[in-house]
Amino acid sequence: MSFEFLLCLVTLMGLAAMGTPIAYAILVASIAYLAAAGQSIGVSGKVLMDGLYQSFILLAVPLFIVAANIMNAGTVSDRLLQFCIAIVGRFRGGLGHVNVMASLVFSGMSGSAVADAAGIGKLIIEMMVKSGHYTRGYAAAITAASATIGPIIPPSIPMVLYALVSNTSIGFLFLGGIVPGLFMGGVLMGMNAWISHRRGFAKDDPVPLRELPRITLNAGPALLMPAILLYGIYGGVTTPTEAAAVAAFYALILAAVFYRSLTLANFYEILVNSARSSAAVGLVIGGALILNYIVASENIPGVVAQALVGLDIHPLVFLLCINLLLLLLGCFLDASTIILVIIPLFIPSCRELGIDLVHFGVVAIVNCMIGLITPPYGILLFVINAVTRIPLAEIIREVWPFLGVLMLALLTMILVPDLTLMLPRAFGYAG
Repeated sequence: MSFEFLLCLVTLMGLAAMGTPIAYAILVASIAYLAAAGQSIGVSGKVLMDGLYQSFILLAVPLFIVAANIMNAGTVSDRLLQFCIAIVGRFRGGLGHVNVMASLVFSGMSGSAVADAAGIGKLIIEMMVKSGHYTRGYAAAITAASATIGPIIPPSIPMVLYALVSNTSIGFLFLGGIVPGLFMGGVLMGMNAWISHRRGFAKDDPVPLRELPRITLNAGPALLMPAILLYGIYGGVTTPTEAAAVAAFYALILAAVFYRSLTLANFYEILVNSARSSAAVGLVIGGALILNYIVASENIPGVVAQALVGLDIHPLVFLLCINLLLLLLGCFLDASTIILVIIPLFIPSCRELGIDLVHFGVVAIVNCMIGLITPPYGILLFVINAVTRIPLAEIIREVWPFLGVLMLALLTMILVPDLTLMLPRAFGYAG
């Protein structure tokens, strides 16, 4: 390791430890490396612009953010929530099941765990607490846990970022996330059912079956969005980026014209909030592009890959070790940083060891999502604390059982690759 690269790492870790936003920490550390190495600071600008102009797929990120914000702002999320209540609200722990099912449904529109938790999640927490059957800590904990499903089922902003750094087909990544996402929803519902019976949660009033057709028809146009999105990508009609544009436009038409729940003032606010969120992600992406250039200049991935091949490590052992490392990093770093900065270090090693990059990508993203609810960092815990004012200690106390079953689900995905690869292979994936 050169002195310049050591200086870069020390600067990055030092700034992050001081609480500096990770995007700024990466940018400052990268500039420190270039200065110490005697390279022009202008190199960072060139690397940044080349990376952005050559990555058409990055346009999908702000478009998915706009679509999610439109869905949250209008009555679309309310209609989807009523549909979920009608389907699973009649069972013991019903609103907990509704919470998970809403995340499964809404994940087909937002692609963002934070959007899921701060939007439809806030509504369900209020409903669960108001019913009197659930503690506020439990309501917040299951909301945080179920929000992790959002970026696993397509569309998915983290998968777009992983496709950027790994040059993997985003279409097959989207397909690979469907079954694992449903599996995560299933284990969370199972844990909710077990806790509900153990604690004796009362049943909520069921929606009459005769109301089900009307409620389904009311939510029907919103439920069509995932189908339109997936058909566009896998039917060869649109690229993933164009599909994101279609999703944003469809959400706008749905909220403004069909449901008539979006005003010009609301739309302006949505665009401003979406621009802020996109800029925050963009700063991390920009810093990561420069840092990845530095890592490539130091040949760090090649050194790591060569060292692992020399050790003759088994692919499964490597995959388990990397996921353990990612779980530990997820306690302190946000998902975007891990995907853009840490994961690219191991992609050459995956190729050398014959590990499928779609399988690795989906498993790594599930891992990063689990990190979002892992104390002490757990950004979803902080988001829910901020929007509901429920004390963080109450949320953390209740989140451990859900964290445990999600880790078991992750282990299952690592040990059974077909869980991830069955759908991509059915659509022609050769991996």
